[in-house]
Amino acid sequence: MELNKAIKQRKSVHSFKEKKPDWRDIIDAIDSVRFAPMAGNNFTLKFILVDDKEKIEKLAKAAQQDFITQASYVVVVCSNPKRPVNAYEERGNRYVKQQAGAAIQNFLLSLEEKGLSTCWVGHFVDRMIKEALKIPANIEIEALFPIGIEFKKSARRKKTELDNILYFNKFKNKKMKEQKKWNM
Repeated sequence: MELNKAIKQRKSVHSFKEKKPDWRDIIDAIDSVRFAPMAGNNFTLKFILVDDKEKIEKLAKAAQQDFITQASYVVVVCSNPKRPVNAYEERGNRYVKQQAGAAIQNFLLSLEEKGLSTCWVGHFVDRMIKEALKIPANIEIEALFPIGIEFKKSARRKKTELDNILYFNKFKNKKMKEQKKWNM
């Protein structure tokens, strides 16, 4: 699948078939995160692939989102901000979040390319997830990704228009400065 098509087709899915996807496709998608930009080459992310149904139920409860229990797998993305914070002080926390977002986008697009579906879940009780998966206290949980095969293909929601998000040279300026033509 070409990149532009994957970007435009990717959507959040909340309903999965019972058929279990090949876990190796998920590993390949996780492998794609290694190519995301990382501040100072400090790779801070860790991934936990969960297929244990009891643990998936605990994750769904921690997120207060029952649809997660339908997923065959859940990927939990974690980060350790220690090295970036040591290198960049308070900005290190910002860099960890930025690189997590970049890496997760690689992951999402790779899943899309493989025909797998997911939803980015950012609302959860950290303590409950850390207890269920034995995650140390100093590790941050970035997001959960229930993964499966979409139950019923649904239409993608309409996205905002480019004119609503793009400015030129300063905030709220919607016009690009006219380029000078050279007479030769």
